[in-house]
Amino acid sequence: MQELHDAPLAPLTTFRLGGPAARLITATTDAEVIAAVREADESGTPLLLIGGGSNLVIGDKGFDGTALRIATKGFELDGTKLELAAGEVWTDAVARVVDAGLAGIECLAGIPGSAGATPIQNVGAYGQEVSSTITEVIAYDRKTHETVSVTNAECDFSYRHSRFKADPDRFVVLRVRFVLEDAQGMSAPLKYPETARALGVNAGDRVPAAVARETVLKLRAGKGMVLDPEDHDSWSAGSFFTNPILTEDEFAAFHARVVDRLGPDVAPPAFPTDDGRVKTSAAWLIDKAGFTKGYGEGRARISTKHTLALTNRGGATTEDLLALAREVVAGVRDAFGVTLVNEPVTVGVSL
Repeated sequence: MQELHDAPLAPLTTFRLGGPAARLITATTDAEVIAAVREADESGTPLLLIGGGSNLVIGDKGFDGTALRIATKGFELDGTKLELAAGEVWTDAVARVVDAGLAGIECLAGIPGSAGATPIQNVGAYGQEVSSTITEVIAYDRKTHETVSVTNAECDFSYRHSRFKADPDRFVVLRVRFVLEDAQGMSAPLKYPETARALGVNAGDRVPAAVARETVLKLRAGKGMVLDPEDHDSWSAGSFFTNPILTEDEFAAFHARVVDRLGPDVAPPAFPTDDGRVKTSAAWLIDKAGFTKGYGEGRARISTKHTLALTNRGGATTEDLLALAREVVAGVRDAFGVTLVNEPVTVGVSL
C-alpha cells in the first residue's frame, strides 16, 4: 500500500481539477482497501474513494482527510460469467469481453473510469446499462464491518442510480460479477437508434460485437467522450447533467414553456418511462436555452463537440467549472422551468 501526504488529486481525475488530499493511499488488494477504510472509520477521518476519477468534481481546497485510490486488479472469465476487481479499467474490460466473443456490454465501450464505479451509477450508454448484466456486487459494508454480496435486485438499480449511490457512505465496492451472452461473436440486439443508423441496420438487429464496439467508440470520440490527453473536449466528466425525468403534469408545464419560447411546431424530446413519467434530453434543454457547443469565454467551457459536457480547457479551477455549471442550470430553469441535476459527485463543493 502506497501512502503520500499533501498529494495532488487533480491528476487522478478526468477533469484535471481539484486541490490536494491531506493523505493519499493507493490500495492494490481487497484486503488493503478494507484495512484503509477501517482505519479511517475507526479514527473518524473523512474518507474519499477514488477509482478512475471520471465522475469527481473536487474543490480547489482539496480534501482534508484520507483519499483512497482503489487500484485492485482482477479479470476472471468463466464461460459467460465475468468477475472484475473494482480497480479494473472499464474500457479495457469491455475490449477483453468483446475479444472473447461475448455480448452485453459492447456498447459501453469508451466509458472512462473503473469497474467498481459502474454499479454505483448504473453506468449506461447507447442502449445498454450495466444493471442488465450485473448479477451481484461484492462490497465492504462500513456499517456491519463485513464483506457482503449484494444481488442485482438488492442493488435497487434505476436510471443512473443504485442503492450504493443512495447511501454513499455505507458500501465500498470490491468486485462486480456479470453474466454475459454467448451470441457466437454477435452483439446484443441494438436498442439505440443512433447506433443502428451508424451501422446501417435496424433497431433490434445484431451485428458483430467487435463492430458494435468500434462504432460506439467512433460515436463517442466524435462527441469528445473518449479520453484523449490532447483533446480538451475530453477533459470532462462526460455527461455533466442527467436527463430529467418528469411527471405528466411537469412535462405538460415544460411543453407549454417550449411552445411559448420556441413556437408551436417545436416538440421537445419525450421518452415515456415504465412508471408513467417522461424522460427528456438535458442536452436539448441546454442547447435550446442558448448554451451551444463551445459556450463560454473562460477556462471552463461547454465542449465544442457536445453540449452535455462541461470541460477544462487547460488551467481552469473547480470554481471556474462550477460557475459555468450554475449558469447553465439557472438558464435552463429560467427558460423551461426544469432544474438540471449534476451527474458527477462533488467533493467539498456544490452547485
